[in-house]
Amino acid sequence: MLIDTHCHLFEAPYDDDIAAVIARAVEAGVSKLLIPNLEIASIPRLKALCDRFPDICFPMMGIHPTNITPNFKQDLEHIRVALQQRKYIAIGEIGIDLYWDKSLLKEQTEAFETQLRWSIDFDLPVSIHAREALPQVFESLHKVGIDKLRGVFHCFAGTCDELAEALRCRNFLLGIDGPITYKKNTLPEYLTLAPLNRLVLETDAPYLSPAPMRGKRNEPAYMVYTAQKLAEIYGCSLEKVMQITTENAERLFGIGK
Repeated sequence: MLIDTHCHLFEAPYDDDIAAVIARAVEAGVSKLLIPNLEIASIPRLKALCDRFPDICFPMMGIHPTNITPNFKQDLEHIRVALQQRKYIAIGEIGIDLYWDKSLLKEQTEAFETQLRWSIDFDLPVSIHAREALPQVFESLHKVGIDKLRGVFHCFAGTCDELAEALRCRNFLLGIDGPITYKKNTLPEYLTLAPLNRLVLETDAPYLSPAPMRGKRNEPAYMVYTAQKLAEIYGCSLEKVMQITTENAERLFGIGK
């Protein structure tokens, strides 16, 4: 069985067929779906999805860096309250994003570090978004206390040197998504520097569909294509990739069979 450690199934593209999407995931062998929050407005949709499918959908709580505003401290108060109201599998999706907008780097960094400290307080792993911002993310992790933190570098897309730095964060795994299947993606050239026991599988659905489905809405059932690509990269069986990445996810997020 597989675990999709990062997908956004509460978003509008699934409004008309979410039950069918989840049924296809189960049929494809995806037994658990970990669902990160994005912003204050998405909390009701996140809760509704996980309440409707409690045996397969497990929520995270946090604010995505592109949703950080100058009034982020007020938003963080809402997140803190939400964390106290029910059980969450992780703090996420949090991080720093310098691809779209660099003007709020200070605010993004403060919000990120606040949520990292919450992960220590609540003893939860983190799902980290780091688009064109891995150096800044590493700096914050070490500032807060790398030995006290654990989690996933979601949709890892760093350089070879950044991969080495990520691996030095010993309590962190690399999230591998659909882009690993793209022809121009360079990560396969050096990914094997990371052992399989440092990887987990993700889809980031509805985004980042793997190559056979590129351009279409992504969904957890398509994660098998990413797993197949990993088996090719590592020169091992698909079954080994599925077993090890699932065990990694179970161990990190505390979700047994």
